[in-house]
Amino acid sequence: MTNPLPVHVTVVIPTKNEEEAIVETIRSVPNDGWCEKLDFLIVDGNSTDRTRELAEQEGATVYLEPRKGYGRAYRTGFAIAQGDVITTMDADCTYPGEEVPALVQRLIEEDLEFITCDRLRRAEEGSMSGLHGLGNWALSFTARMLNWYGIHDSQSGMWVFRKHVMDNPKMRPTNDGMPLSEEMKINARRLYGRKAIEVSVPYRTRVGIAEINTWGDGWKNFKFLFAKRLGLNREITPWGPEEAED
Repeated sequence: MTNPLPVHVTVVIPTKNEEEAIVETIRSVPNDGWCEKLDFLIVDGNSTDRTRELAEQEGATVYLEPRKGYGRAYRTGFAIAQGDVITTMDADCTYPGEEVPALVQRLIEEDLEFITCDRLRRAEEGSMSGLHGLGNWALSFTARMLNWYGIHDSQSGMWVFRKHVMDNPKMRPTNDGMPLSEEMKINARRLYGRKAIEVSVPYRTRVGIAEINTWGDGWKNFKFLFAKRLGLNREITPWGPEEAED
């Protein structure tokens, strides 16, 4: 890129005891002037290690979210992020931060609203256990059959989208847990059609210990897919941070 992209980009990262990888995760996103402004928002689930301290040392804004859940962290983060464009990543070095500038450029130049990143086609050897791979395939297949929305990886946690899409209540995810990931994609495809696309990116071996509950979270994801298809899902907690609620 010869000229900076004319956007403010906020990278939103949920954390819970990620001191081993948070610094490398933040540094993986180029910060060499490729956009007008780049900032990092860490939404922390009350880490007991040095995650928040290390993130602040890297210049990130840290918000402590006392309510539990992967989805809760993102719902809060989306509400308070300052950027015109929001990018999401896990804090474990699995997602390719170096791809962020090109993804944002594609969003802007192709006049897209939402990009989700497919991990499955380009996953590096050892990045996903056989059980996790099978679970991701089963959930993704089920999501495609229920929604016919053409998304290959329903569970990916790397997205790039324009913040204004969250002004639409129909786009806002309702779930505070892991099902938020699949809900984001379903909502985006329903609302924006061809302006919501999927792009394949590398997926790498995790740094640190995973907080995921394989069987429990997998079952919640399956139940949510059917509830969403039948219109039975409901908002678990209010949108946004606690202090913003009336």
